[in-house]
Amino acid sequence: MTQGPSPAPQAPLRYARVLSIAGSDSGGGAGIQADLKTFAALGCYGMTAITALTAQNTRGVSGIHGVPPEFLKAQIQAVVEDIGVDAVKLGMLHAPEVAEVVAWAIDHYRLPNVVLDPVMVATSGDRLIASETVQVLVRELFPRAVVVTPNLDEAALLIGHAIDGIEALDGAADELLALGAKAVLLKGGHLPGNEVVDVLLQADGTRKRLASQRIASRNLHGTGCTLSSAIAAHLALGLTLPEAVERARAYILGAMAAGADVQVGAGHGPLNHGFAPVPMHRLPLPAKALAG
Repeated sequence: MTQGPSPAPQAPLRYARVLSIAGSDSGGGAGIQADLKTFAALGCYGMTAITALTAQNTRGVSGIHGVPPEFLKAQIQAVVEDIGVDAVKLGMLHAPEVAEVVAWAIDHYRLPNVVLDPVMVATSGDRLIASETVQVLVRELFPRAVVVTPNLDEAALLIGHAIDGIEALDGAADELLALGAKAVLLKGGHLPGNEVVDVLLQADGTRKRLASQRIASRNLHGTGCTLSSAIAAHLALGLTLPEAVERARAYILGAMAAGADVQVGAGHGPLNHGFAPVPMHRLPLPAKALAG
């Protein structure tokens, strides 16, 4: 019996890989834990380099234990040199030396698609970053990120004044861009009103307003972490920045709505990150990885 031709070998595949460099939330609603849930829900392979441990629940933060900078560096090296990275989400960087390690890693490994969420204040109002770290964050990481995603409280700390209404968002975004960022997504969710307006401003002057109806919910813990990690996940999948922001925004609105009627803890509960999970995306393995 004559055999037909052998089938062509299937090209090796990989997952879309996203690294979160951020703090751990023991309550599971924000930080590293929210990032990993988001990556998984969007079909990406999540990895972590933990910058700090927090004792935290839905009511607030009761303690922060920083990871030594040299061990943070070791975590990043272990992940990048073996698995590789398609996008990076930066979260809680509580000390200047931590921000400096991250800047070194971005340059040394040429890390792509870096999304910087300048985590400074928790949903509960707890301050999560040392004052002297802010200048280092701006100097070292704003120019290295493809987008910076502050909320209104964080933006006010960065530009030195409050943002009083929707009409002030454009001017504040201009000020943030002038600090050295390549693009800014200024989130207007803390403003009063039935509509939530965010502004995406890029270095070439492209400006886009994204508006949606406010979702009534007490479960808003980790919204900033989730949005920035969703942007990073979509960048890892090959979307442009405006596309990634729109998709990430749609995801977080769905997660908020799906978790609005659930009570977790006595304070600000988490989103429903797993409301519509997708399978892991498989991408071709780069030729250089095959050669290595």
